[in-house]
Amino acid sequence: MRFQVLDIVPHAPHPVTGELVDPSTRLERVVETAVLAEELGLDSFAVGERHAGDFLSSAPTVLLGALAQATDRILLSTGVTVLSLLDPVRVAEDYATIDLLSRGRLEIVIGKGNEDKHFPLFGLDIAHQYDYLEENYGLLRRLLREEHVDWEGRFHAPLHDATTLPRPFDGPFRVWHGSATSRFAVELAARYGDPIFTANALQPRENYQVLIDHYREQLVAHGHDPSVGYVGSGSGGLFLADTTERATDEYRAVYEGFAARAAARHVGDSRPGKVSSFATIEDAVERGPALVGSPERVAEKILDYHASYGHDVQSVSLNPALPYEQQHDVLRRFAQEVVPLVRRELSTTLWGPDDPGRARGLAVPEAVTL
Repeated sequence: MRFQVLDIVPHAPHPVTGELVDPSTRLERVVETAVLAEELGLDSFAVGERHAGDFLSSAPTVLLGALAQATDRILLSTGVTVLSLLDPVRVAEDYATIDLLSRGRLEIVIGKGNEDKHFPLFGLDIAHQYDYLEENYGLLRRLLREEHVDWEGRFHAPLHDATTLPRPFDGPFRVWHGSATSRFAVELAARYGDPIFTANALQPRENYQVLIDHYREQLVAHGHDPSVGYVGSGSGGLFLADTTERATDEYRAVYEGFAARAAARHVGDSRPGKVSSFATIEDAVERGPALVGSPERVAEKILDYHASYGHDVQSVSLNPALPYEQQHDVLRRFAQEVVPLVRRELSTTLWGPDDPGRARGLAVPEAVTL
């Protein structure tokens, strides 16, 4: 299995103390954590994109440019690029630039995003969120693969003889599709033979598994080799201690504080994926995707979820409400004590020499037995 760190750069007052790190320090820490993830031998670092709410990830391409210069080996990604909002011409230009700055270490995850309020900010109609995604991706694929593109669609102005510059590092970089609540995203991915990344953060396991299973069925129905159907999985937070009981007790105030704040923000909104289905830390640890516990218990949980999802990438996120040094201690412990236990049991061809679609700048000298 491969491992990723995702930061969607939440920036809200501490749910218990009310303290708030200044924005420049919070952004600086994103870069520092990516450098640490690379030093620890993790495979990928991803940044989110949000345009409403308490987040500092409205300019992910700027952050990724900084990460491209601060790191040398680790794969850079997004979680997600909110393609429903964006001009595909601009996306092609921006991400090709990052691909070049990183010397071919880029793959991205696209989606419509998990926020309703960003559509009016961009003058867009939320009723067309999936239509925007479908059309924008169709155009983006062509712009990354072709020069002198002629295009006419429903929402974007017609293009004639369009070539976006710069061109990607060595051919088009891989695009994943983010999946959380709708069949649309996985069906779009299956149509093109692209991989998917399931959110696996706020809902019960079966809600995500039904979409993963549907994706694999549709992938074959569209005539694609199942071997291209890589799957990534998120998590409901990461916290480690010597015992699961201690981890649960230490993380309780932070987890339940954020859960209560999210529930208050979305009061009256019962749609899946808006708030956590697990209000207490015990519930999240026992029935939900939260990776909270001893290293051995967290490794067991990843393996248990793999039995359902068959995923190739496990993504984890650090809670910024934790003391900064403790965030890095948790990440070190995850890399040194959890990752080896999982890799001992699971293997994947993703990002190895037998993965022809991997980012061209990844240096993988031999197959990785995980």
